[in-house]
Amino acid sequence: MKSLIRAYQKKDPAARNIWEIILLYPGVKAIFFHSIAHFLYEQKIPFLPRFFSELSRWITGIDIHPGAVIGEGCVIDHGMGVVIGETAIIGNDVLIYQGVTLGGNQNTQSKRHPTIEDNVMIGAGSKVLGNITIGKNSLVGANSVVTKDVPPDSVVAGIPAKIIEKGSTEYKEWNIEYNI
Repeated sequence: MKSLIRAYQKKDPAARNIWEIILLYPGVKAIFFHSIAHFLYEQKIPFLPRFFSELSRWITGIDIHPGAVIGEGCVIDHGMGVVIGETAIIGNDVLIYQGVTLGGNQNTQSKRHPTIEDNVMIGAGSKVLGNITIGKNSLVGANSVVTKDVPPDSVVAGIPAKIIEKGSTEYKEWNIEYNI
């Protein structure tokens, strides 16, 4: 929990103090409920994982399937309308804005949701769909639709998303001064 609070302090300039983050940030609550749901899911306990997931969605407006894997320091900023599918894998230090979907594009029992590597930022309203990988240190522009792999250190934007910058290391420390 301490690393999550530090991540919010680092990535959200509006975060004033620890208690505000713990009590008032829906992303923190969603990650907390998800940690319980995911533990129960891995124990193959029926019903309860989905119950905690639904309770979290009802409280926060953030829908995270109990099977999703979420790394350390994942920040869901604002959060309303975020959907994270069952086979999604999210790395460390990822920043996700409101309205983002990490969804599937196939009706299959196999891996069908995206893998988001470390230090990625996904802009508001973006849809990242299918069994694809968003490479580390990448940025997905707001309202983009991503259906193909994104190489590390890239900036993608548009519908469908296209690479608009590649090989940049400018975004590693969340220096988010970009013009997309």
